[in-house]
Amino acid sequence: MIAFHLFRPKLVDTLKGYSWHIFLADLVAGITVGIVALPLAMAFAIASGVKPEAGIFTAIIAGFLISALGGSRVAVGGPTGAFVVILYSIGQQYGFNNLLLCTILAGFLLLLMGFARLGTLIRFIPYPVTVGFTCGIAVLIFSTQLKDFFGLQLAEALPSDFIGKIIVFVTHLGSIHLPTLILGVVSVLIMLTWPRKFARWVPGSMIALLFATAAVWILQSNHLSFHVDIATIGSRFGGIPRSFPGFRFPDVDWHGFQNLLRPAATIALLAAVESLLCCVVADGMIDDRHDSNQELIAQGFANIFSPLFGGIAATGAIARTATNVKNGARTPIAGIIHAATLLLIVLLAAPLAKYIPLAALSAVLVVVAYNMGEWHQFVRLNKWPKSDAMIFLIAFALTVLVDLTAAVEVGMVLAAVLFIRRMAETTQVTEVDHATETEGSHHSLQGKEVPPGVLIFRLFGAFFFGAAGKLETALLRTKQDPEILILRLRKVLAMDATGLNALEDLYEKLQKRNSHIILSGPHTQPLFVMEKAGFLDRIGRENVCADIDLSLKRAREILAQKHGTPPVATTPLPVPESCP
Repeated sequence: MIAFHLFRPKLVDTLKGYSWHIFLADLVAGITVGIVALPLAMAFAIASGVKPEAGIFTAIIAGFLISALGGSRVAVGGPTGAFVVILYSIGQQYGFNNLLLCTILAGFLLLLMGFARLGTLIRFIPYPVTVGFTCGIAVLIFSTQLKDFFGLQLAEALPSDFIGKIIVFVTHLGSIHLPTLILGVVSVLIMLTWPRKFARWVPGSMIALLFATAAVWILQSNHLSFHVDIATIGSRFGGIPRSFPGFRFPDVDWHGFQNLLRPAATIALLAAVESLLCCVVADGMIDDRHDSNQELIAQGFANIFSPLFGGIAATGAIARTATNVKNGARTPIAGIIHAATLLLIVLLAAPLAKYIPLAALSAVLVVVAYNMGEWHQFVRLNKWPKSDAMIFLIAFALTVLVDLTAAVEVGMVLAAVLFIRRMAETTQVTEVDHATETEGSHHSLQGKEVPPGVLIFRLFGAFFFGAAGKLETALLRTKQDPEILILRLRKVLAMDATGLNALEDLYEKLQKRNSHIILSGPHTQPLFVMEKAGFLDRIGRENVCADIDLSLKRAREILAQKHGTPPVATTPLPVPESCP
């Protein structure tokens, strides 16, 4: 059910009691995050195959909407590394116009997910799948930076697939531009060694960017007797416009529109997962609780409006959110100030961006990829269950070698299959007698007489399609043909249609042999399933008993009737009107 009435941004709640003291804290945090976001926004845009200003405009528009309409107090949104690979691939295959359409469509999907209150379902994506494709994305991000980081002299752009990139890199090792590589390595070292106590105010990426820009400006100035040719934003893109872009809706080709549904769904799923993970991190840092559905709604609006102004896909940014919190952010106003800071930089300092070397922005993404991947998990794989390790490796391999969509789809299917297998393994069907009894005194067979011709089985766990076959298998193993079969269902908490069908088949087979079935102590949910399907009426409600004592009493009654002895009355188990 779509719940439009639940739209309530976190900003509305945080404005109650808002003060100048809180505003000053948000102001400092917002300006700091804006400075942090500048190099990242440009680097993510270039790596995604678009102009650097597209990343900045995304950070401004989407960053504002995610903070203003989101479900977290301090989460910051914008372009992220998670999108780099999928956006680059979509742009290469369908073109920039269709990339914008994909993002808008993904925005509507996110809106639908949020209003349909599906935010809590994202948590059911298994950890091995999320870690597997996250590590895979990190590898792919690094592979996209081979050209700019090493200064490769290529006639064409790098291929979109990972193997193609590696082949091009290996075959063009002789074209590595040493000054570019040195500048990239130095930029990486600056970011990795920049003291954390200073990073709170000025991030290492900004220092590396300023150093590299100054170095290139000096090396390419007319004051030196030599000239070093290093690619910059100006030499490749002509700089960054000193104005905000106008509104423009992408052209729609209805014939190829259906081809965009699958990549759009991938963008939406990735945005949902990343944004809610970001909110969870933020909750842990400020001891708060986010509204996952409201956050998806904000992500939807952000991804609808960002492309209308030339932007790309956006989601929650964990690193920027952590920076926001560490600098004292208290409310979504800090995220709004972060967007305003970026807008001010564009309006005032855009001309200076043409001197920024691409090697430095590439170095930023190399560090992002390094920090993004949870590489320690590869070392721990031998400590994981083998099935989880297999899912992790498959998700990782498919992300790198095929695409992210295939990795998520196959990973989810494998995880679901393995979950069913594990659930089926926990379901047990065992024969019960005095020697194998494990129940407490009230439900035990100890001290009770089991009449000849009566066979008792205990079912334990979920009786569903993954385990329904166990019942018939267990009966065949006994090689007995009982007159009465008592099924103890007290520890079966759930039953599905397949489990019910297994009981119905068993009942029909027993009926053909003039045998009977008695259900002992069924739990509420299975009892409701059987009642709704009419199974209780088929077997007779007098054959549904509350405990083993009444079940044995009913068995004696049936045996007495079969052998001509007067029957003994029993009280059937009442059936609940509804399943709680």
